[in-house]
Amino acid sequence: MTTSERSWALYDWANSAYTIVIVTAILPLYFKSAATEAGIAASTSTAYWGYANSFSTLIVALLAPILGTIADFKGFKKRFFTFFSVLGIVFTLLLAVVPADQWMILLIVFVLTSIGFAGSNVFYDAFLVDVTTEERMNRISASGFAYGYIGSTIPFVISIAIIVLAQTGTIPLSVTVASQIAFVITALWWGIFTIPMLKNVEQKYYVERVPNPVQASFKKLFVTFKNIKVYRPLFLFLLAYFFYIDGVNTIIKMSTAYGSDLGIDSTTLLIVLFVTQVVAAPFTVLFGKLGTKYGDKQLIMVGICIYIFICCYAFFLDSALDFWILAMFVGMAQGGIQSLSRSYFGKLVPKESSNEFFGFYNIFGKFAAVAGPLLLGVTTHITGKTNYGVFTLVILFIVGAIILLRVPNTSETVSMPAVSKDLEK
Repeated sequence: MTTSERSWALYDWANSAYTIVIVTAILPLYFKSAATEAGIAASTSTAYWGYANSFSTLIVALLAPILGTIADFKGFKKRFFTFFSVLGIVFTLLLAVVPADQWMILLIVFVLTSIGFAGSNVFYDAFLVDVTTEERMNRISASGFAYGYIGSTIPFVISIAIIVLAQTGTIPLSVTVASQIAFVITALWWGIFTIPMLKNVEQKYYVERVPNPVQASFKKLFVTFKNIKVYRPLFLFLLAYFFYIDGVNTIIKMSTAYGSDLGIDSTTLLIVLFVTQVVAAPFTVLFGKLGTKYGDKQLIMVGICIYIFICCYAFFLDSALDFWILAMFVGMAQGGIQSLSRSYFGKLVPKESSNEFFGFYNIFGKFAAVAGPLLLGVTTHITGKTNYGVFTLVILFIVGAIILLRVPNTSETVSMPAVSKDLEK
């Protein structure tokens, strides 16, 4: 890999620690413990966690269209990336100083960390076209996710070790303090390994600055949206992506809360999540290689089928062994479906307008991350059973698969003109 490709992939190494420690593992358990101490039912706290995830992603989804189009102008993309990265890192640090019994404040700070994390990823994904070529896009996209799975395990293992040692009384710390140390480790890891991205990655494709970039960005957004409806392959893929990636993101965010509701102890949940990360790394690379050989769309369909099985299996989940089996299937599919979706879309868009269309890719992804947690949260709240909420996610994967079948392979698509040229009219 080139220096810029490696530096880009390292950001996945950096921020994936946030995904597993803050979104998936330690903070959800920490929050649910605080909520339980406050007398809130398990299913209700799970619903609140779902609402918080939905709200934070909704904020980013609302900001992404205008910020994404402004970022296409020279020099803006990196500024926005830096702002959201710093926002996420700083508020992740602040999680460590929020009193453990203040569950509502924890949720608010988590929302701000999530906005920073999701916002930085909007511009991180768009940088893919700046750091590599179309021929290498599968490999580099998969490498990013693989780096993330491997890199995230290091601070995760350190955090687990500190928490377990605190639980057993080996070190003179409470579990609360040990969890807060995990939040600090995550923020520092995220910050340190973001430096190569800031140093070595630059915006290669851009639109020259204009006197009023905000006004121009609204016009550019309108032109892009008008054209994306015309280009059927792109529109169909984004529609399919909207549904199936929503299911993927919801399972990632809500898995620990679900396991906790089933009575699986915290230590087992953390170990399962660690093993899932280890399994995900090689399977992400494998998906990338198979996608190159058999077609990206075909391998994305395989991933969707695995997730449909996961949702059905989760409905009958009632033991730690079942949770282990479920986690292994998640590890097999999640990195592959994410990395291939990113590279597949990168091949669908015309290179000269890739930044504009990647903005829409991220918009659809962020809006998709709202419906799933909300669907799970509402269903769980109404029924009082988390497994009913997880099972409803099958709908998202089935709809996504049906639409994806109508999307042509990248080799069948035709070259499309850059929509930015319409701005000159």
